[in-house]
Amino acid sequence: MEKTTKFKNIYFVFYVFLFAFGMLGLSFASVPLYDLFCRVTGYAGTTQKASLAPGPKVDASLYKVRFDANISPDLNWAFVAPSDEIQLKPGVEKIIYYTAKNLSNEPSTGTASFNVSPPKAGSVFMKIECFCFINQKLMPNEEIKMPVSFYIDPEIDNDDNLKSLNEITLSYTFFKVE
Repeated sequence: MEKTTKFKNIYFVFYVFLFAFGMLGLSFASVPLYDLFCRVTGYAGTTQKASLAPGPKVDASLYKVRFDANISPDLNWAFVAPSDEIQLKPGVEKIIYYTAKNLSNEPSTGTASFNVSPPKAGSVFMKIECFCFINQKLMPNEEIKMPVSFYIDPEIDNDDNLKSLNEITLSYTFFKVE
């Protein structure tokens, strides 16, 4: 009788450790899995990547697109968004330019994170090319114009959840790369 209880206790301890290690592994995997989920679905304003704009629909609505630029306090750069908002039909590719300048006397590297608001617009805001896909290195006092090529997916007109959407804001925040 005692051996059976001893084996039950050993199995119980084994399963508790197995559960604990499984939960630890899941906690490490949760960030990349959430990132993948956001990129696939556009959840939380994560924009989509595309290779080519499909072209305009004849009876498509116009959507207002605004631009926003932010910078982390630890990066000594000036970062400016295009000041003019644009009117855009779904399916039409547009290229705009953000401007960045290194204000320090040393080379520095930054990376940009991005999103759109409202968050539900992330699934239809398609980026073809963007400076945010790679790190940007600027020499002392160097100023560059950084392009973003994008379009709004024509499926926006078929999504009941997006019927009330008429304005999208594209926002970037630059962070220092160590």
